[in-house]
Amino acid sequence: MTKPDSGLAPPGSAAPQAESLAAVGHSSRRFEALVQPIEDYAIFLLDPEGCVATWNRGAARIKGYEAHEIIGQHFSRFYTEEAKARRWPEHELEQAVLHGRFNDEGWRVRKDGSMFWANVVITALREHDGSLAGFAKVTRDLTVERRQVEALRLSEERFRLLVENVSDYAIFMLDPEGHVVSWNSGATNLIGYRPAEIVGQHVSVFYPIEDLADGLPEAEMRRAAEEGRSVNEGWRVRKDGSMFWANVTLTAIHDAQGRLTGFAKVTRDLTESRRNEELEHSSEQMKQFLALLAHELRNPLAPVRNAIATLRLAPLTSAETDRARDLIERQIVHLTRLVDDLLDVGRITSGKIELREAPLELHEVIAHAVEAAQPFTAGRGQQVDVQVPETPLRMIGDHTRLVQVLQNLLHNASKFSPDGSRIVIDVHAASRVAQIQVRDHGRGLRPGTFESIFGLFSQDRTLPGPSENGLGIGLMLCRSLVELHGGTISATSAGPGTGSTFSIRLPLERTGMHGLGPLSSAPSLSPLSPPLAGAAHAAPSVPAAPALPALRVLIVDDNCDSADSLAMLFELKGHDVRVAYSARQARERIADFTPDAALIDIAMPEIDGYAALRELRGEVRLANTLFAAMTGFGQAADVELTRAAGFEMHLVKPVDAARFDEVLARAAERRQPAPGSAQAKT
Repeated sequence: MTKPDSGLAPPGSAAPQAESLAAVGHSSRRFEALVQPIEDYAIFLLDPEGCVATWNRGAARIKGYEAHEIIGQHFSRFYTEEAKARRWPEHELEQAVLHGRFNDEGWRVRKDGSMFWANVVITALREHDGSLAGFAKVTRDLTVERRQVEALRLSEERFRLLVENVSDYAIFMLDPEGHVVSWNSGATNLIGYRPAEIVGQHVSVFYPIEDLADGLPEAEMRRAAEEGRSVNEGWRVRKDGSMFWANVTLTAIHDAQGRLTGFAKVTRDLTESRRNEELEHSSEQMKQFLALLAHELRNPLAPVRNAIATLRLAPLTSAETDRARDLIERQIVHLTRLVDDLLDVGRITSGKIELREAPLELHEVIAHAVEAAQPFTAGRGQQVDVQVPETPLRMIGDHTRLVQVLQNLLHNASKFSPDGSRIVIDVHAASRVAQIQVRDHGRGLRPGTFESIFGLFSQDRTLPGPSENGLGIGLMLCRSLVELHGGTISATSAGPGTGSTFSIRLPLERTGMHGLGPLSSAPSLSPLSPPLAGAAHAAPSVPAAPALPALRVLIVDDNCDSADSLAMLFELKGHDVRVAYSARQARERIADFTPDAALIDIAMPEIDGYAALRELRGEVRLANTLFAAMTGFGQAADVELTRAAGFEMHLVKPVDAARFDEVLARAAERRQPAPGSAQAKT
């Protein structure tokens, strides 16, 4: 096979080589006159074999050789040993012959052995007949530029690592259309997406539905492009569907020609800060006052509720008396609800609200809320229509608190809507979020009040409506409880007389809570009265208690009316009752009396209920006595305290009569002899 002519003179061909050198010499004289004065570039000629034929000032300055030291030497002298070992100099000449020119960058060696980064262009020179005459070589020293580029690369790498390792801020880049192109660990921590899940997605995925409808993502990018940056605060959506209040800074990025190349976005989670700012309007004294007021109001409510239960057992002589009793009972229920709201406000403003989380089904929450609100709506001939999807809507949350939220909204809708009107609960799921809307056809809302109505003690008394508007804390409780579940609540209205719509958004199937406040599990002590247990029935009746033997009951309460009314109730049920208005009197009462059940108030002067329990527990005769605590506090921590002290049941004032029946039933069980055992003491 004949080897193709590479254009390089074969070894031992002396005559052609001499002719080529003569031609190169002639060309070099003209070339030298042009390039000799140039000092910023090394410009020289090589013969076809790669030996240096000319040398300019720039070559001497850059490479360190004088002309007489380098002319006639092979140009491979400028290359590193590694490059020569892989025949890179020969490769450059071969590529120049094949393609006319060869461009390369790499390390080169000066005379003194130092290295410099060179940009090299080798051009093949040919005679008129096409034969190879040699090569022109231009070399630039780019060491300084390379160091600058390397420094910039290192700086960018350090900045990238810095941004990547920021865990408290979501820092990421968008392209000019708003698609995510980078994603740091802080963004993963805050928003939940991993880089592979979000890069390439549009920034609108982080915005709630109403902001998308208003075109907020595009508006923010336009503002940033026009003004350089855009700063905004608002609700944003995590991957799991939960909401957080975000501070967002969007900065436009332009290239050297001023063209928009994208945006840098920095997001902070200010949910807790926002909540704290909202609660700053209520001073510490107000917090303490609300808690104290609500607790103290429970004491007078307890004897009134006991008296009502007693009246139900006593024979009634007229329908008027029956109606009066029912009226009093309805007002007691209303007062109890207000007291519960006041207690919750105190807990929320002091950061002590507790959620009892568990898996739940939203359909059940709505059904229980409608049932609890039925006395309000039925009393005014109003109809509640529930529209829910057929598929289950599962989430993690506090069933009782969510029922409380919806019951409050239904109560509001009923109170501010005409008799016989229709209230709609519309539920649907979208984008990992359940949206619940409560719509009414009542008095509506004035523009500008959609946000303020959720404030503490906020009421709009400028519109016609019921004279008894309550305390103005129900919607504040709703917002706080919804946000504790990682959701949001908002209100809209077309104006006065057009009705209102309250929208709740809750994340579905969350793996953790992103809301505020401490979370705890409910203790397993006796059932606790739910926050709005009394409000679930407009006129709760005393359920028919199972037939019980006559029991001995000790009541210890410094509130005489509360103790006496409860004693009256138990006596009407056929039980033997002793009343003590202090812990000391309790010791006296048991001198000749062994109670089957003892109900002890906790907040008593001098000797409280805990100390009273310890003294009574010390009596051997009371080993089988069932001890129940009576108190105005019903949080999980309060139940834990009474359980740790030795109480077996925890009753929250005002106590429903059915709860007293539970106490007596449990006490009676202890008196029942086990099969085959001796009869219990009488």
